[in-house]
Amino acid sequence: MTGYMSGFGNTFETEALPGALPVGRNSPQKCNYGLYAEQLSGTPFTAPQSSNQRSWLYRIRPTVRHTGRFEKIDKGAIRTAPTREDTELPIGQMRWSPVPMPQDKQTFVTGLRTITIAGDVDSQNGMASHLLFVTQSMEREHFFNADGEMLIVAEHGKIRFRTEFGVIEIEPGEICVIPRGVMFRVELVDGPVRAYVCENYGGGFILPDRGPIGANCLANPRDFLAPVAAYEDVEGPHTLYVKWGGDLFKTEVSQSPLDVVAWHGNYYPYKYDLRRFSPVGAIMFDHPDPSIFTVLTSPSETPGTANVDFVIFPERWLVAENTFRPPWYHRNIMSEFMGLIYGVYDAKPEGFVAGGFSLHNQMLPHGPDTDAFEHASNSELKPVRLSNTLAFMFETRFRQRVTQYAAALDTLQENYIDCWSGLKKHFDPNRREPK
Repeated sequence: MTGYMSGFGNTFETEALPGALPVGRNSPQKCNYGLYAEQLSGTPFTAPQSSNQRSWLYRIRPTVRHTGRFEKIDKGAIRTAPTREDTELPIGQMRWSPVPMPQDKQTFVTGLRTITIAGDVDSQNGMASHLLFVTQSMEREHFFNADGEMLIVAEHGKIRFRTEFGVIEIEPGEICVIPRGVMFRVELVDGPVRAYVCENYGGGFILPDRGPIGANCLANPRDFLAPVAAYEDVEGPHTLYVKWGGDLFKTEVSQSPLDVVAWHGNYYPYKYDLRRFSPVGAIMFDHPDPSIFTVLTSPSETPGTANVDFVIFPERWLVAENTFRPPWYHRNIMSEFMGLIYGVYDAKPEGFVAGGFSLHNQMLPHGPDTDAFEHASNSELKPVRLSNTLAFMFETRFRQRVTQYAAALDTLQENYIDCWSGLKKHFDPNRREPK
């Protein structure tokens, strides 16, 4: 069974066989079809009702039968905060060209490459940014992450996630969010995949408060899609990989763990098409803060300060009068990992291409390059539509530390800082611009 249910944060119910869901209770003495009832909790039992997340799963075997004796294995290029790796890179603004698709076989587990880490996974604060390369589907292999929620941003190729809760497919321009602890398998749809991944160690992503914007625009809840129940009853040897405490483990089991016949609750994986984001902006003058482009946020204990924000820069109209329209120069308490899914980013038209990424860390200055500044300062301010463009940021209150893998990449642009070298002194104490 395939398909989706619409809504963000909803309490859903879905069954692949009629009557598989108990009525009026969660844990009957005997479940229909000989199923086991099991609860998956994404928050403590005593979390406030408004933020409490859990789902009841009705499965062929309980999850204790989908794990055996664990074996610690090589974690490859996966890294987790607060591990610090000594690199020769000094602090500074950094940018990388796209990393080529590997020619060897890489599954979701072996194809993760950590670029930055931030915070502390044990205190459930911070995040990691990864690149993902998949050239081979997982066959009788599954994975779950006990360290964090995973937000996957497709950049090249379609990708299918077979999860305990059902099936999700995404293409470039779409995202998939898989909560902490949810088991899944990753399959190719039409060829190799390259993607960006945010591993969120903190509280689960929610929709940001819109404040004065009101009830509509930005990411609307109805555009988020959760999968319907779809189970596997497959016997035979399977491998389950688990990321736990920054390490990677595996266990061998005798059947597929994706055996959930029905489920209900509000803790589940979901997808979202970023092209459905409804941007808002200035329609007279000045440039609002980039927070107006926030799709999802992981809040912290400090009001208004995110553990992680997921921000996009989509297609939109620029219409502001007497205004420097690209993002302005700034220094920020937040650290920004940025990637380009497709098109051209208006503040960096040269050198920043699809599949590339940049890092502007806490309090390090950045902004439009020289060409973007000159063009925006002198062009006719008629309405302009930014088309065929989609960039994003993983933004966190923590410093993002670069891994050895990222520091050693051949695609690191050593001359990135030179993009600002042409900015000239225009100061003239005797000149004022006309009003």
